Amino acid sequence: MDNSSNNRPAQLPAFPERAYNFAFLDEGSKREIRRKTLKAVCIPGYQVPFASRELPIGRGWGTGGLQLTLSLIGREDVVKVIDQGNDDSVNAVSIRKLIEETSGIATTEDAEEASVIQSRHRVPEDKLRAGQILVLQVPQPEPLRKVERSERNTRRLHAEMDYSAIWLTLYESIVKWGSITLGADYPVLVHGRYIMAPSPIPRWDNPKLHQAEHLTLLGAGREKKIYAVPPYTDVVPLQFEDYPFEIERFEGKSCRRCGSAHTFLDEVTDGATGEIVHQCSDTAYCRKTTEGRDSHAATIHA
Repeated sequence: MDNSSNNRPAQLPAFPERAYNFAFLDEGSKREIRRKTLKAVCIPGYQVPFASRELPIGRGWGTGGLQLTLSLIGREDVVKVIDQGNDDSVNAVSIRKLIEETSGIATTEDAEEASVIQSRHRVPEDKLRAGQILVLQVPQPEPLRKVERSERNTRRLHAEMDYSAIWLTLYESIVKWGSITLGADYPVLVHGRYIMAPSPIPRWDNPKLHQAEHLTLLGAGREKKIYAVPPYTDVVPLQFEDYPFEIERFEGKSCRRCGSAHTFLDEVTDGATGEIVHQCSDTAYCRKTTEGRDSHAATIHA
């Protein structure tokens, strides 16, 4: 008699709902990223090395920010993903789909509804509140890279708080051009200690990080660095007394869609007329403002 059937399981295990862990990353990787994130929060502006994982997107396309997001989210979270203010760009849509398909959690385009906001190159126009987490994708986390190529030397300069080279660069810009010409990724001093690259956000967004109610996390997957700005932390752009820091100005300009004159505007060319026009960089904020204005007008007419 063949007794081989006695060695078989009574019932084959059901095929798992997903062939991967919740939020894609394994739990060991998540714990390691969370530990490094906690260290970054405890030392504002300090770049903490971490073991950057492989993801189904190329490094340099947001893997640092995505790893932070995947390690932080739970089943009750709501995630928003934007790329230079746009919810519908290829990068934003791809990352949002990956988060949805590997976690099943809710996503939104409204910054006020989100608990975690992952962004490339912009801080939302909506004022973020306590309890929200802003995750910024970072291509180059080292603010001293333009003045010192050696990683070993930049770490030493940070340790000694020797930032004379970057101050000299700002001074040379004034001598040559009459003003500080740095635009996006304008260096900031965090908590009076570390000079930090705030990711390539425009200068317009830098003041939003100063004494903010929300937590800001910055991840560079290719460079394998995590750093952070905790809530209610000083974030001061580098400046001279006679050449203060200035944000971009849009005097006399407004969004062609919602009419806003107090948001960061992109300059675009109208395809029909060839005219140069301006519109809000934050597309979700613009859409919400437009819908609110139209709803208010409809109520008045009714």
